[in-house]
Amino acid sequence: MTSTVAIVEDDSALRRVLSRGLREEGFEVPVCVSTGSDLLRQIDAVAPEVFIVDIGLPDVDGRDLCLALRARGVETPVLFLTARGGITDRVSGFRSGADDYLPKPFHFDELVVRLLALIRRSGPRRPVPPGLHLDPASHTLRDGDRAAALTPTEFRVLALLLARRGEVVRRQALINAAWPPGAMVYDNTLDAYILRLRRKLAEIGRAGVVTTIRGVGYSIS
Repeated sequence: MTSTVAIVEDDSALRRVLSRGLREEGFEVPVCVSTGSDLLRQIDAVAPEVFIVDIGLPDVDGRDLCLALRARGVETPVLFLTARGGITDRVSGFRSGADDYLPKPFHFDELVVRLLALIRRSGPRRPVPPGLHLDPASHTLRDGDRAAALTPTEFRVLALLLARRGEVVRRQALINAAWPPGAMVYDNTLDAYILRLRRKLAEIGRAGVVTTIRGVGYSIS
């Protein structure tokens, strides 16, 4: 069976190299776009087995794109292919929900074997649930025709809650997802962001969906 890959890379020359090279290796590339918004517009029509995502996209941070995919219930593996190879970038990339991280420049053969390994380990694609969606380009929360603007930190907190819908998400996991590595974040800071999110969820008719598990964390239904 042919494996399918979706590419999100703003460098047009590299995008062509990736698309051509992967097809020569036997992959199908049904999506090959330059922005995160382009990917999200097509995500419901395709079902790739792995995503290749650049972090430095023109419209959105690739890490926020990954968070938005996870918040929609998309569990497909994500490989970050990026020039940002520092340890801080790697850590924040994995915390956003990525499965692998390959710094540029890279060897094409290594990319291929990493993609195949991710596909082998992944399960079937989970259907995207209806309802709340996050737009990583505008940091907007949408529910049908209703919308609420979020700050980048609010976006990242809510994205992790939605990605683990129905589970208790520990406070430290939310802090790790929403703030840079090493940031000093106090308990009342996170609580303040949760309060603001509750208000914005209520504005779009989703009051009461965030539950506090005292001393542990939060959950969203």
